[in-house]
Amino acid sequence: MKALSMMQPVPELILQKKKTIETRTWKSNFLGEFYLHASNGIIQEMLDRFEFDKERLIKGAIVGKAEITGLKVYNNLEEFNKDFRKHLVEIPKKLPSYGYVLENVQRLEKPLKLKGKLNFFDFKI
Repeated sequence: MKALSMMQPVPELILQKKKTIETRTWKSNFLGEFYLHASNGIIQEMLDRFEFDKERLIKGAIVGKAEITGLKVYNNLEEFNKDFRKHLVEIPKKLPSYGYVLENVQRLEKPLKLKGKLNFFDFKI
């Protein structure tokens, strides 16, 4: 199955179902179930905004899974900002940006330590 690395607190926001669209600067035609990998990196702005304690967030591990059920293309700021409450990103890194629609999110009972990779990568439990 595929996995995707994300800096904390992004995977935690997905697991809490507060973030239902994951944005990327690159497009993939991948649809279906994938694992959420929490990388060792932190997005400090999101950590502060959502008041997470970075010491309590799991890093460097597979933490859950979700299903990509669709793809949104954001060609301009108006389109991007319209979905702010779904992707929680204040400013896109570039346009166009791509929003992967997430459903069927599940937290793993025990995180699995793993070094992440770029883009979607293959992983087996």
